[in-house]
Amino acid sequence: MHEAIDRSLLEFIVERLEAGVFVVDRDYRVVLWNRFMAMHSQRSAKEVVGRNLFESFPELPQKWLARKIEGVFILKNYAFTSWEQRPFLFRFNHNRPITGGIDAMRQNCILLPQKDAAGEVKHVCVTLLDFTDTAMYQMRLNELIDQLKEEKAAQQVLIGKLEDAQGQLLQSEKMASIGQLAAGVAHEINNPIGFVNSNLGSLKGQVESLLSVLSAYEEVENALKGQPDLLASLQQAKVAADLDFLRDDILDLINESLDGVQRVKKIVENLRDFSRVDASEWHYANLEQGLESTLNIVWNEIKYKAEVVREYAGLPDVECIAAQINQVFMNLLVNAAHAIAERGTITLRTGFDEREVWVEIEDTGVGIKQENLKRVFEPFFTTKPIGKGTGLGLSLAYGIVQRHQGGLEVQSEPGKGTRFRLTLPRHHTAQPAPGYD
Repeated sequence: MHEAIDRSLLEFIVERLEAGVFVVDRDYRVVLWNRFMAMHSQRSAKEVVGRNLFESFPELPQKWLARKIEGVFILKNYAFTSWEQRPFLFRFNHNRPITGGIDAMRQNCILLPQKDAAGEVKHVCVTLLDFTDTAMYQMRLNELIDQLKEEKAAQQVLIGKLEDAQGQLLQSEKMASIGQLAAGVAHEINNPIGFVNSNLGSLKGQVESLLSVLSAYEEVENALKGQPDLLASLQQAKVAADLDFLRDDILDLINESLDGVQRVKKIVENLRDFSRVDASEWHYANLEQGLESTLNIVWNEIKYKAEVVREYAGLPDVECIAAQINQVFMNLLVNAAHAIAERGTITLRTGFDEREVWVEIEDTGVGIKQENLKRVFEPFFTTKPIGKGTGLGLSLAYGIVQRHQGGLEVQSEPGKGTRFRLTLPRHHTAQPAPGYD
């Protein structure tokens, strides 16, 4: 009687569990089929009990499940599988209001051995636990994680763009400051150079007059032979002053000084032409003149590294912002010098047609590897050692040329050199806003 009560209680609990429970023997015949299984499979216990499980449900993963059940019989131990490994054993519907993703009840499966008094496994009890809610939450969590990853990636892109913009802004501000400084220095130097040049010109004329007076004194020297004391004094003064050397050297000194002043004036003009802070608007300018001005500015970087060969075609004036184009020239010239290890050649070529002009700057340097050619205009990309380059120069140059509706191309062969070709339209139908973005 007690055993019957216990069995009745067990059956009561099994029938009312919110979990699927069924039991099979060694031949996979069903010996127990609870209410949960009947409700979700729409197959009653009368239809299933006593029949082969796989004959009643041919859609089951027979090889996998049979191997699992057989393992429990042999090993006499339980087995377990998660919905994350295998979403479901039986394809049961679910009643959760889910938006997308889950098309069937997600199930955790537990396979328990049922042993007799001798310890032999006679049956295997399979329990199906509904883990659909957990799967929903996990799926939503994964979606949120993916969304966060996408947002993080987007933030990284924005941060990168912000850093690029900041770098370009700093570079443009730097170049603007250099331009202003150059223009200021040029203006300040130009004034004293002006009066020094004027004074040297006057001094030259006065010295020439003084030398002519000395020549006149020499002509009357013979007239002083009757006055030996006076003649001796005059000759002594000539010897003391080394008049012959003075006559030959003083004009050379003045001419060299005048030449030095002219060189300084030329440098001042080049600084002013390069900076062009007085001409930041669009206007027609001669690119060859700008190239020469820039070359003179960076000459100290080039003169010990390369011979400069000019192949100018006599370019017509081009509508541009000259200071910005000069900045492009400066970057290309300095890069060309840095690419030459010992001694080489930098060739400057120009050409034009009815629609556009072009400027080429070619060096005989180390060249650029093929895999790096496509990246030379990327912000912050550089092959120079750390601390030797920012990777912004060519990027800024490319941006300037684009804003001028032109093109900047590069060809290179490792070990032979590199050629940059700048192309600009001769006229603009629509002018972009001046300055840097």
